[in-house]
Amino acid sequence: MKELVAVWGFAAAAVVALLVTPLSARLARSIGAVDEPRERGLSVRATPRLGGLGILAGVLVAAVAFVPGSEQNRGILLGAAAIAVIGALDDSYDLNPAIKLGGQIAAALVPVVLDVRVENVTLPFLGAIYFGPWVGGALTLLGLVLVMNAVNFTDGVDGLAAGVCTIAALTFALIALSLSRYDAGILAAITAGAAAGFLYHNFHPASVFMGDSGSNLLGLLLGCVAIQGVLKTAAVVALVFPLVILAVPIFDTGFVVAKRVKYRRPVYGADRWHFHHRFANIGFSQRRTVLYLYGWTLALSALALALRFVPYTDENKDFNVAWTLVLAAFGLLALAASVYLVFVLEILKFRGLRERQLRRAEANGAESTAEIEKRIAREVETGEWEAVASE
Repeated sequence: MKELVAVWGFAAAAVVALLVTPLSARLARSIGAVDEPRERGLSVRATPRLGGLGILAGVLVAAVAFVPGSEQNRGILLGAAAIAVIGALDDSYDLNPAIKLGGQIAAALVPVVLDVRVENVTLPFLGAIYFGPWVGGALTLLGLVLVMNAVNFTDGVDGLAAGVCTIAALTFALIALSLSRYDAGILAAITAGAAAGFLYHNFHPASVFMGDSGSNLLGLLLGCVAIQGVLKTAAVVALVFPLVILAVPIFDTGFVVAKRVKYRRPVYGADRWHFHHRFANIGFSQRRTVLYLYGWTLALSALALALRFVPYTDENKDFNVAWTLVLAAFGLLALAASVYLVFVLEILKFRGLRERQLRRAEANGAESTAEIEKRIAREVETGEWEAVASE
């Protein structure tokens, strides 16, 4: 039974990652691949990187045992190993951004060349759209690089990227297995297991960071299982699944990149515009930040699962009112979580906390009311402010 194989794959990857990650941390310390506390970061102590090597070990060991050795699967695992090595070099020697991008493209090209690519998609009301091997390969390559960078940008607070990727990979596994895409479903379960095993060491206070070796690895694997398990099917909402499941890292990356472009900052530059930084600025602890973002990811993943499993239409494509309302409830839950986290917490709560803080300064003649309002508006717009303590 393929579903049981996926469970065993998850367990094996989790155990291997759990056991190997401390060894990768020891290696990181011995070669100086250590992340030092810095102004833009949230860590307060020197922490070894290279945790991604523990994730890679979990994936490879479980894949050898449970994933069939097809050409596409070999391509995915070769690309995974390549990007983990490139990431490890970056963790150790801080590679130039152009070299890192070239490494991401080279690693993603391996599975694409071995037929892990999307040549057509089925869209609601439009039907099938065919790209062909060349255009489809180029779009797939671009998509894999974007997902790698999205996960990489998310990896800025203890446990966030590992937890979000665990949830996303499990969701992909359930959907892929239900669509009889068994190889992809098993690999997705293995990816989730490796991320979960690593998370034991990475949850706050983290004893090791995954580094680029882990974030790029998880991004590539998630992109590949989305292609093999979902996008290559004829499901009408196939394109929606990856966008919903990976919405948190996609939103975060899109928001940050847009800000950097607007203010003419380097796209690969460091700043404090990510969601986890902005939550820290309104007084959230690291644990509270990641738990809220886990909740957001779970709400979006629940919507993706509802789109797959709730029978809101019959065989004639007519809508069933009761099941459609159930699906709408999942949609409203995801929307409410998004609005609450992005608008209420990130904007409204910050405004309230910051205004109270600055008005206390105004009582001493520091700033006028108009100046306070102007300053808050600038801080909300640019994301540049001093940390606001919890009340």
